[in-house]
Amino acid sequence: MSIFGAIGIAQSGLTVHRTWLDAVSDNLSNLSTVTSTDEAAFRARYVIAQETPGAAGGARVVGAAFGSAEGKLVFEPAHPLADENGYVRYPDIDMASQMAQLVMAQRGYQANAAVVDRAKETYTAALQIGRP
Repeated sequence: MSIFGAIGIAQSGLTVHRTWLDAVSDNLSNLSTVTSTDEAAFRARYVIAQETPGAAGGARVVGAAFGSAEGKLVFEPAHPLADENGYVRYPDIDMASQMAQLVMAQRGYQANAAVVDRAKETYTAALQIGRP
C-alpha cells in the first residue's frame, strides 16, 4: 500500500466517524424534545457503515437506521403538551449509550486524523532523501 492509499483509507474513516459524530450529537441534542402523545417522538439516528468494496479499501456510510417513533410516555400533567391523562412523549434515547458512542466516534476520528498526519510526515521525509 502506498502512502496515498493510507491517506485515502484514513480519509474515508474520517468521513464515517464525522457522520457518526453528527448523528450522536443530533440524538443528544434532542434527548429532551417533548411532543404530545398524538405525535411521533424524535427518532434517534444510527449510522450504518461498511467496508468499501474493491482494492482501495476504507469505509463508507451506506445509510441510517432510526429508533422507535413511539418513544416513552412520561406523566407530566403541568406540561402544556400533556394530553387529557397528563402524559407527554419523549424520545426513547439512552444518554449513557449515546455518550459511549460519542467517545468511540471521537476516538475513531482522532485515530484516522493521526494516520493522515503520520502519512504526511512520511511523505515529507521521503521528499527530503537525497537533499543536501
